[in-house]
Amino acid sequence: MANPRVPYAFTSDRPPIAPPPGGRILVHLVVNVEHWQFDQPMPRTILTPPHGKETVPDIPNFGWADYGMRAGLPRIINAIVERGLPASTSFNAGVIDAYPRAAQAMHDAGWEFVGHGMHQKALNHVGGEAEVIEASLAKIASLTGKRPRGWLSPGLRQTHDTPELLKDAGIEYTFDWVIDDLPSWMHTARGPLMSMPYNLELNDSIIYAVEKHSSPEFLLRLERTLELFVSESQRQPRVLALGLHPHLVGPPHRFVYFERMLDLLMRTDGVTFMTGGQIADWFVGECPPPQA
Repeated sequence: MANPRVPYAFTSDRPPIAPPPGGRILVHLVVNVEHWQFDQPMPRTILTPPHGKETVPDIPNFGWADYGMRAGLPRIINAIVERGLPASTSFNAGVIDAYPRAAQAMHDAGWEFVGHGMHQKALNHVGGEAEVIEASLAKIASLTGKRPRGWLSPGLRQTHDTPELLKDAGIEYTFDWVIDDLPSWMHTARGPLMSMPYNLELNDSIIYAVEKHSSPEFLLRLERTLELFVSESQRQPRVLALGLHPHLVGPPHRFVYFERMLDLLMRTDGVTFMTGGQIADWFVGECPPPQA
């Protein structure tokens, strides 16, 4: 079949499921907090190098991300905390050592920590994939006191073996398979693994770093998405995930639109804010995992 992990089906053909008590549109704020290693090539660039020759250290592109960790992230944390909203952080475990103030601030805010590797480097290139997964989860647990339940791979990249390795590590859900507006059960050789909705279209990395749209674009897309989801959610709940990065949505000219996005969501009828774990618990209650 086309997808080796999740059988193909129209989302409109899925059996109706009851929404959680709070609302029909489940908004999930996912803040990607990453460690870009100074002595390595940068995962993404805003400024191409002179003559097309990559340099290490890459000061301007490292500074792009470092600004997000210094100025963008506190803005995001304050905006979410001041509004009393839950959030998840997709978290490179290396942040604990590189940016300890950031790690502690998100822990103090009560955010859910989602495994995101050790550094911002795709699993396809790290070598010893199982060891990297385990080391990153254990390091997060050393900060929070518990292992993450969810996983979002750096760059959303997986190997053929990643779902089995995530199951072996105790992961319950992964964000990497962006295939539906509701969770789905994935097949693995170790049993079912939940595919948690994430977003490529409502993601500042795509909108600003890849497609290079103007600052209001994220808000405009959210407005149009809500128009449809308000209608569709009368028949079936919808998960609306926002992918956020401090260096992309955190600069002032974009951050003002992020705050407008939060306020729009808060005043939209039927919206409830949830973490990944809360969405997973709701989905398990409505759609238990299939028998192996």
